[in-house]
Amino acid sequence: MEKKEVMIDVEHVSMKFNLGIEKGFSLKQWFVDIGKHKKQEKKDFWALSDVDFQVRKSEVVGFIGSNGAGKSTLLKIIAGVMKPTKGSIKSYGNICPMIELGAGFDPQLTARENIYLNGAVMGYSKELIDSKFDEIVEFSELQDFLNVPVQNFSSGMVARLAFSIATIVNPEILIVDEILAVGDVAFQTKSEAKMLNMITGGTTVLFVSHSTEQIKKMCDRVVWIEHGVVQKIGGKEVCDEYLEFMKTKV
Repeated sequence: MEKKEVMIDVEHVSMKFNLGIEKGFSLKQWFVDIGKHKKQEKKDFWALSDVDFQVRKSEVVGFIGSNGAGKSTLLKIIAGVMKPTKGSIKSYGNICPMIELGAGFDPQLTARENIYLNGAVMGYSKELIDSKFDEIVEFSELQDFLNVPVQNFSSGMVARLAFSIATIVNPEILIVDEILAVGDVAFQTKSEAKMLNMITGGTTVLFVSHSTEQIKKMCDRVVWIEHGVVQKIGGKEVCDEYLEFMKTKV
C-alpha cells in the first residue's frame, strides 16, 4: 500500500507560560511592587511537554483530554498563532484554523460587512467572497440579519456565520477546535455533514472535541493529552481508555 505523504510534523514541542507575567502589568502595580521591595514572581507553567507526532495526507486526527490538558494550545501552535518554547512544527499545505470562531469580527459592523472582513482576514479575495456570498448566507441561515450589527447576534449566530465563511473553500489542512458544539442541534448536524464532506474530499483534519462519540465517528487516529503530555496515540479504542481514566477522577 502506498505510504501517504506527511502534512504536519510536530517535533518535540513544548510550550511554557510565565503565569506571573501573563497576569498583566500596570504602572500602578509596578510602583506598589517597588514600594514593597517585591520581586516579580516567576511561575513557569508548561502547557505542553515534548509532544511529538506526524499527521499524514487525508488523515483525520482527534485530540482528547481534560480541560486545560493543552489541546487548544497545541492547535494554536500548529496553526501558527503561537510559537513553541521548544521544538518545531512543519506543515505542508494551506491551513484553515477554525479556532475561536468569530474572533476576527468587528461587532459594530453588520453581518454583510463582516463576511468580507473575516474573509479578508482568512486570506480570501473579494472576488472569491463575491462568488460565494449567497452560499455563505444560505448555509448560515442568516438571510434576515445581513444588515444587523454582529454585536446584536447571539453566540450561536456568530458561530454559524463564522463557520459558513471558514468552510467556503476546501483547505489542505483544517484545524477544528470544539466548533461543532455551538449553535442549535439542526445546525450542528449540518456543520458535521459539511465537515464529513470536506474529509471525504481529501482534507487533512485536526479535530478537538469533548465528545468522544464525535471523535469515534469522524477520526482515524486519536491523540490523548493530559497536563501537556501525550498519554497515548492510537485508534478509536483510545477514547474508551480516556473515558475509563475520567471515571477515576469523579
